Amino acid sequence: GNFYLEIMENGLDEQKQVNKQLIEIGAKLSIPMVATNDCHYLNREDAEAHEVLLCVQTGTTMEDEKRMRFKTDEFYLKSPDEMKKSFDYCPEAIANTVEIAEKCNLTLDLGHLFFLPNYETEKGLSQEEYLAQLAREGLERLMPAIAGEGSDSADDTRKIYEKRLELELAIINSMEFPGYFLIVSDFVNYSKKKNIPVGPGRGSAAGSLVAYALGITDIDPIRYGLFFERFLKRFLNPSRRSMPDIDIDFCMEGRDEIIRYVTEKYGSDQVSQIITFGKMQAKAVVRDVGRALNMPYGEVDTIAKMIPPTLGITLKQAIKDEPRLAAEQKKNEKVKRLLDLSQSLEGLNRHASTHAAGVVISDIPLVERVPLYKSPNNDDIVTQYSMNDLQNVGLTKFDFLGLRTLTVIRDTLKFIREGRGEEDFSIEAIPLDDEDTYKLLAKGQTDGVFQLESSGMKDLLISIKPDCIEDIIALISLYRPGPMTMIPDYVARKQGKQKIVYEDPRLEDVLKETYGTIIYQEQVMQIAGAIGGYSMADADNLRRAMSKKKVSAMEKESPKFLAGAKKNKIPEAKAKKIWDQMETFAGYGFNKSHSTAYTMISFQTAYLKAHYPVEFMTALLTSEKNNRDNIIKYISSCKDMGINVLPPDINESFTDFSVVGDNIRFGLSAVKNVGNGAVESIILARASKEKFTSFRDFCDRVDMHRINKKVIESLIKCGAFDSLEKNRCRLMEGYEDIALAAQRRNRDRMNGQVSLFDQPDIEDTTQQHLPDVPEWDHDVLLSYEKEMLGFYITGHPLLKYVDSLNTIVDSDSLTLSGKQDGSTVAVAGVVNNVKETTTKKKDTMAYVTIEDLKGFITVVVFADLYRNSISIIRSEEPLYIKGRLDIGDEGAKIVASEITTVEEAIKTPFSSVHFMIDTEKSDGDVVESLKAILDRRRGNHAGYIHLLSPNGAETIISLGEGSEVEISEDIKKEADEILGPGATRFM
Repeated sequence: GNFYLEIMENGLDEQKQVNKQLIEIGAKLSIPMVATNDCHYLNREDAEAHEVLLCVQTGTTMEDEKRMRFKTDEFYLKSPDEMKKSFDYCPEAIANTVEIAEKCNLTLDLGHLFFLPNYETEKGLSQEEYLAQLAREGLERLMPAIAGEGSDSADDTRKIYEKRLELELAIINSMEFPGYFLIVSDFVNYSKKKNIPVGPGRGSAAGSLVAYALGITDIDPIRYGLFFERFLKRFLNPSRRSMPDIDIDFCMEGRDEIIRYVTEKYGSDQVSQIITFGKMQAKAVVRDVGRALNMPYGEVDTIAKMIPPTLGITLKQAIKDEPRLAAEQKKNEKVKRLLDLSQSLEGLNRHASTHAAGVVISDIPLVERVPLYKSPNNDDIVTQYSMNDLQNVGLTKFDFLGLRTLTVIRDTLKFIREGRGEEDFSIEAIPLDDEDTYKLLAKGQTDGVFQLESSGMKDLLISIKPDCIEDIIALISLYRPGPMTMIPDYVARKQGKQKIVYEDPRLEDVLKETYGTIIYQEQVMQIAGAIGGYSMADADNLRRAMSKKKVSAMEKESPKFLAGAKKNKIPEAKAKKIWDQMETFAGYGFNKSHSTAYTMISFQTAYLKAHYPVEFMTALLTSEKNNRDNIIKYISSCKDMGINVLPPDINESFTDFSVVGDNIRFGLSAVKNVGNGAVESIILARASKEKFTSFRDFCDRVDMHRINKKVIESLIKCGAFDSLEKNRCRLMEGYEDIALAAQRRNRDRMNGQVSLFDQPDIEDTTQQHLPDVPEWDHDVLLSYEKEMLGFYITGHPLLKYVDSLNTIVDSDSLTLSGKQDGSTVAVAGVVNNVKETTTKKKDTMAYVTIEDLKGFITVVVFADLYRNSISIIRSEEPLYIKGRLDIGDEGAKIVASEITTVEEAIKTPFSSVHFMIDTEKSDGDVVESLKAILDRRRGNHAGYIHLLSPNGAETIISLGEGSEVEISEDIKKEADEILGPGATRFM
């Protein structure tokens, strides 16, 4: 039953040659076996799975591989009996092999070794002494702001902080990790000195006062109730000594400089990035195996979509949880084969790449510690060991993460300081109780605000109306699949609609800030201490057992908790109830340290948007300049804020987006066909003198060797010369003569010849050289802008319908993903791209991409509908599309059932109004508010209320005779404000 392939180091020349061929072919082997150096056995059931794996890894199909097979089946590792038979003429060879194997006894015990790079301290101090000195000095600098100089409680506060600092230092030094903190502190503070933005903290490290004092984090752990014990157990576990691990966020554009800094400091041969392996997860492996088996994409896609989107779900679990998948596996032999092979390969490495953040720093050259790997794509050298294996052999990993939001904050501050002259503005000094910021958050105006810009989070902000930093910390912790079930209770308690009950008075101090709801892992620890008498270290062990659902561990802990509660004079029934609550919420609990650190970035971006909206949106657009969808979304957001995003201008634009008064100007680098050389030439010419006064002046001053015909035409089409000549068509028709004359003058000047017309008092004759022709039509102007920039800037084909558009559509590109999968939606947009494909029946269908005012939507148009609507799809008219929403791995798309022009859709009369109410998110106040709107908006049309349940059920209630309502933009606007965007529909 077992068979295998052996690559021999010694043997016949013919066998050596065969082995050499096998090694060279490598992954291209498609016969049912595998080449290894460690006798990796495959049974015959695994053979096909291995063949498919090779196809997946090489991007081929099994049909491709069949053409590459060897003509013999002798290339395999033979069984012991076969080897004895093959060497019956020399049995001692078999015996010697066994003897050698028995003599090999190598044990590698690396678990206790840690190879930290050497950090040189100052003044001959030990690392322990130096760390303590820096931490105490750092805390002393922070104390005036922490304790409040001259306050009555200053001395007591100082004692609390100093005690905590000494406790942390004692633990860090006892575990021999002061060098780690010194190394991290060194490169973080180097970043700050070089004005490279660093995040305020990430993960459990925010719970360390030593990290705060050293400047590694900007979070006061005592102020926010963060525990060093949480940090201790995550990174510095006294019972199982392991490497610390502090992740640091850097500005995207500064991260590489920090890596260069540590590389130069510790040596290029001691610093490397880390390999990572892409795994074959449930959905992905089904798609990969389907492709390798040459199955039709549609069939594989259908099966893949049946796999629930639960994070980390296995195929075995998916088949168990999803009846449709199990049924397909039973009735369809092809599907059974697909799933069986996929389960065999699930979890295996698919490909190698470079870890996004990890950098390893060794004490000696890395090649002496671990094998290295050269990337075939960019020749980067990375470790062959992945992250966990590196730590197992004692090497230290540091995470240098690039966070785009820090770049946005940096650029915003630059615009503020340069444009407003506020040189002393500091983002770290902004008040955390700023009213304008909380007003912006309460309105859900959070496009571009870190962690808070999804449609679901906007709804949550509007519901909760946060008024303190603790509310935002809680929201970031709650907005995850499991804890979201707790949101209604949290909102009701904050708004005073639900009574807050504490099972024991001692819980009030723990749960008061979250209105009696257990949200944080730290709260579970505090409850264990306050009720069960646990130490913080033991409480974190309990928290870990609960969060991981370790039944055996919890069975041991329950009697201990109840015994501790009894000592604290808590009745057993009440103690059991508290235990059950802890057990329920521990799995949902979020790391408050991480949430607090990221909340600071959220608040900073919200503050900048509230007080410096133009500067903030300019920085945001610059950061997203290569993301077409986000650019359109943020331009739309700018319009909602009353900020105009202007097209490129030859006299005002720089390379990227820039602030121009209360508006934002597109950068020249955004223009198609305009390269960096042309942009540099324009900006340089403009900087040397005043602004360009005419097109001739422009041609005379720029380097025309870098500004060719295509560049000029692109700049004309996008409107960059509008400040010099408003008629783009006129300039396009006559620019060549002016440019050629300028080239002649420049050539003459270089040759020492000066003409009469080079004198400064000679009048510019640009206008005389331009033909008298009318401007392009508005639609042509827009189409050229779109062609050159990829976006509509000065207008949009949908804008002329904006007053009536909301009466026919209920969704747009931003809100689609927040709607229920399978629901009916209506959208409008301009066709951006049409991709035709042929069905099995040889019919033509299409994937149509439309653009609305906020982004792009993919529409699937099946053959019959495509055949009937192809003319209007190609007409360039804005389209109205109705269909079924399909939310899959690649995002939301619409399977169209109706396509017509917006013009026609608006003319079609409506007969009824429908109000969609999400029963999970709505309460009595919502219903009362809707009733008030209906009473005000009486009319002649039937009204219906649709009650939508979380399980997908829908109940339709007619308002009945005598309760007819009007059909108008006003009723839709008012109802959508309380029910949510697109909740009011006219039919």
